[in-house]
This record gives sequence, C-alpha cells and structure tokens, in this order.
Amino acid sequence: MSPQPVPHHPDFSAFLKTFARIGLLSFGGPAAQIAVMHRELVEERRWLSEDGFLSALSFCMMLPGPEAMQLATYAGWRLRGLPGGVIAGLFFVTPGALVMLMLAALYAHFGHLPASEALFAGIKATVVLIVIQALFRLGKKALGTRSRWVLAALSFALISFFATPFPLIVLGAALYGALTAKATAQTSNAPKAKHLPRTLAIWGALWAAPLIWLWLTGQERLLAIALFFSKLAVVTFGGAYAVLAYMSQEVVQNHGWLTPEAMLDGLGLAETTPGPLILVTEFVGYLAATPLGLFGGVLGALVTLWVTFIPCFLWIFAGAPYIDWIATRPRLDAALKAVTAAVVGVIASLSWWFALHVLFTRVSIQNLGPLRLTLPDVHSLSFEALALVALASVLLFVLKRGLMVTLALMALAGLGIGSLAL
Repeated sequence: MSPQPVPHHPDFSAFLKTFARIGLLSFGGPAAQIAVMHRELVEERRWLSEDGFLSALSFCMMLPGPEAMQLATYAGWRLRGLPGGVIAGLFFVTPGALVMLMLAALYAHFGHLPASEALFAGIKATVVLIVIQALFRLGKKALGTRSRWVLAALSFALISFFATPFPLIVLGAALYGALTAKATAQTSNAPKAKHLPRTLAIWGALWAAPLIWLWLTGQERLLAIALFFSKLAVVTFGGAYAVLAYMSQEVVQNHGWLTPEAMLDGLGLAETTPGPLILVTEFVGYLAATPLGLFGGVLGALVTLWVTFIPCFLWIFAGAPYIDWIATRPRLDAALKAVTAAVVGVIASLSWWFALHVLFTRVSIQNLGPLRLTLPDVHSLSFEALALVALASVLLFVLKRGLMVTLALMALAGLGIGSLAL
C-alpha cells in the first residue's frame, strides 16, 4: 500500500463552515460522530480518501481519549496543518461544551431537565439511521477479506457479550495482522522526528499550566479535580464508554463530589447533547466545584475541559505524521488494517447499544456465566421513539431532505411529542 496522497487544501471559508457543521451535528456518541465526519469529509467533499480516513480512525482508536474528537483534529491537521488541527478540534468540542455548561448550571439550580431530553429525542432518532448507514459504508471498504469479517465479528462479540477491554481487542487484532502479513520489502523513509520534542514541550506545558497555577494559589479542590481528570485523560483507552464505570465510582464513592442520581443524570445529558460523550466530565467538574461559590462551577468545568482535551491535541500532533509512514511498512500496515476491521466491530457494538437506548426506556445487563448481555425490556419499547425513527427515515430517504433540515425538523418533532407527554 502506498502512502495516502496529500489532499488539496480546501478554501479556508469552506474548511471553517464544514468543521463548524461537524461540531453542530456531533450527536449520539462516537459511532454517530464518525459517521457524520465520513459523510462530510469522504463522501460529499472528498477531502480525505477512504483508506486515509480508515487508517486515521484506527490510529485514533489506539490513543487514549475521545477518538472522534481526535479524528476531527487529525482531519483538520491533514487539510490545513497545525492551525487547521486546532480549529477542527475546537469546533468539534465547543458546541457541546457550551450546551453542557448551560445544562450543568441549570441542573445545579433546578435539578432534572426533562425538556432538554425531549428536545434531543428527535435528533437521537435521526442519528440511529446515520450510524447504521455509515456502518455499512465503512464495513464495505474495511472488510474486504474473510479474515477481516471474522475479526470484526469477534470484536463485536468480545466487547458486546464478554465485556472485553477495548485495548486487549486492539492489541490482539494488531498482533494477528502483523504475524500474518506478507513481509515484502518497500522503500520508505521514516518521518523526521524533529517535531516531537517541540510538540511534547508546547502541549505538555499547556496541559500542566493550570495545575501549576492551582497548586501555587492553594486551590485544593480545583487542583484535585484537575489532577483526577488529567489521570483520566491518560487511561481512557477505548473512548468514554470504557472509562465511565471507573469515573462514576471514583467521583461518587471515593471523592463524594456527586450523588449517584446526579451522575446518572449527567450521563443522560451527555448522551443527548452534541460533542463527545466524555463531556460528561465537564458536568462532573461543574457540580464538584459548586461548593466554591457562584463561579466555582464554571471554573471547575473550564479546568476539567482543559485537562481532558489538551492531551488529545498532544497525542494527535505528536503521532499524526507517522500514519502515512505506517502504510509503507508491511507488518505495521497489516496490523493497522486488522485493527480497522476490529474497529468496525466496535462501532457496530456502539451502534447496537445506542439504538437500544433510543428505542427502549429500560435496558439491563444480564450476566450468564462469562456472558454479559445488554438486553432491552421488550415491554419498554418507546412507540414515540419508534415513530420518530420512522419520520426521520421518511425525511432522509424518501423526501431526500438535507441533514441539517432533517435534524431541525426532528428536534421540533421530539419537543412536540415531549410536550404532549408532560
């Protein structure tokens, strides 16, 4: 496989509009966000090749932190260099962060927010269809051989039915790909590593700056929040889903920052708003800092956002130059392709999880020996959600409405159904 061709640099105005659009449409967790980016960057504008997109996705899946945000950052870097990467990453996170900040503030003062859930119900119904459509398109490209289909199926089964840690799935797929590769010689030059010390120094300093300031000024509670979420940024392999249980236990039981009910409400809000699901950390940071006074919650949220997402820029800007080089190394390329097949299985698992939680109001986990099954209560099927999915399918596939128009209409439909239910 030859290195991916460098894409043409899109017009800066078009670049800004596209990544602003991606940020505004980033509902539904990583599977949906990857689907939106694939649609915008590969299918409609052809700014990235299919192979380049899949290679970058596999690379991001192997990094700690939210893979969709890192994929957006990589795409921006690929198209417009370092400034483009920063802009794309910020555009991806900012809309959801602003919405979550507002919802966290309202929650801290008023409690449960059913109106927000109704508003986003129609959007989630639309996202179910976008995810399924993208899954088929990604699978068609990434699963070109029988062995890759097997890897995808095994990945789906291991993460869905056995709760296997995602890093182990990635490691196993990579080892299989490397060991079964045909090691033909290719000439290639490793990328220059001169950028590494500078990248690590700049982004490492940015990461550490607020922690040092909080320590020097004696802000013990904010420093504890910053240190906890800094540690979380290093261990969140496999995305937000892989770390939510650990985070919930720490902030509720060990730190006592939130009640169990508030933690569940925060997860619900994060699943209904744009941006990566890991934005639930912003909700936690806000509530954890509310004892500090009027602006304490805002400071807690800002500190949490900083130490959660600055590391993402560090990982991408340090590693992105190596993605093309990997494609010229037979064993590394085979390992990455095997990981890509496994990632399709993971996305299928996330899609299944997301669809269950949209269509059913009660979903439980059943342990049967080594099996760990996520099963819906069939009696809790939401006919409102089913009607919204049907309406979204008509708008998208029959009437051929654009995605933005469909999402706007579905948000209104969700709000209308929600208001009737109150």
